[in-house]
Amino acid sequence: MALVTIEGAKALGDVAANCSVDVCACYPITPTTHLTEQLNKHYANGKIPQFIAVESEFAALSALVGASAVGARAFTTTGGQGLLLMHEVLFSAAGMRLPMVMVVGNRAVSSPLNIWNDEQDSISQRDSGWIQIYCKSNQEAVDSVPQAFFISEKTSIPVMVCVDGHYLTHAVEQIDIPQKKEIAKFLPAFNPKIILDPKNPVSMGVYATPEHYQMFRQDLHADLEKSAEVIKEAGEKFGKIFGREYGLVKEFYCEDADRIIVGLGSVMDNAIAAVKKLRERGEKVGALHLRVFRPFPKEELKKILEGKKVGVLERDISAGGTPPVYAEVTAALNGTNSTVSSFFGGLGGRGIKHDEIMGLFEKMKQDGPLHEWIATKSLSSMNVGC
Repeated sequence: MALVTIEGAKALGDVAANCSVDVCACYPITPTTHLTEQLNKHYANGKIPQFIAVESEFAALSALVGASAVGARAFTTTGGQGLLLMHEVLFSAAGMRLPMVMVVGNRAVSSPLNIWNDEQDSISQRDSGWIQIYCKSNQEAVDSVPQAFFISEKTSIPVMVCVDGHYLTHAVEQIDIPQKKEIAKFLPAFNPKIILDPKNPVSMGVYATPEHYQMFRQDLHADLEKSAEVIKEAGEKFGKIFGREYGLVKEFYCEDADRIIVGLGSVMDNAIAAVKKLRERGEKVGALHLRVFRPFPKEELKKILEGKKVGVLERDISAGGTPPVYAEVTAALNGTNSTVSSFFGGLGGRGIKHDEIMGLFEKMKQDGPLHEWIATKSLSSMNVGC
């Protein structure tokens, strides 16, 4: 154990270096600038063989596509507008089946310009073909990076580790950072299935006519669904070595609950605090942290949530449509006797306090589903820079 008092973003840089990363390519952007700086520091100290300072986020991910294609363990970080600028290359990396890991410091997207937190950025990229892991604490985030490499390299699918900007990236707390020798017991050396090699020429991601293109997408879709088993394998193996086990979802008092809040990211710690308070009052409520959003764990949700009153709490929107996480949960529970309500808000850095979540549990007592914005006040006390 290496318990360190450290900022979340810097801890993520430390654990990435401990994963024996070969190549990092980054363009700094709030709220992951400190993570980029930490990676560059490790490069300067000889702990990371190659750090590429690029001119844009599009270039950063393009550089990783090249690095992964020749067999290097590749890592980057971004968030908000930076992730959106990567949009085209996200599809390329997934379509070429290139293992790599990216930490996304979740941030609201323009316009208007906002550097604070919600999950609109990564949720908007949910269909790009990447596995998506969402962390509710810095310890989970640090633990998820070695697991992400394990998962990505075993499935040949890139992985995003999504961490709430400022709430987690800038929080200073005690974190157990897995060390290089410990990670080596968990994460085998990268042995890519296929690489670009002039001695053994191959083509990657070049051209597919209509009769072939769909087959590639079908294969990616099928392998993303199968990756759920690898994610569970990684979480179990990590637990045996480090004492902290992970899965697709995490239940809190769900077994006997009649009302359950489902959500992803750091807001779920407030949901858990609300559950504990209401449990002290004798109310049968629970919380379910949706750790993995792609592949979507529909079977797990159906097993846990069938017959319950479910409230989906999310910090994103689909303008003019159905809130994304709510849509997925509703589809998963189709045909059950569950009642699913949609609560969305907390955008652009607005906090969702546990007292407000307790109010949502109260509203869920009524019959029928609810669909409403969460009315929260601005966090005027947050003082962070661009």
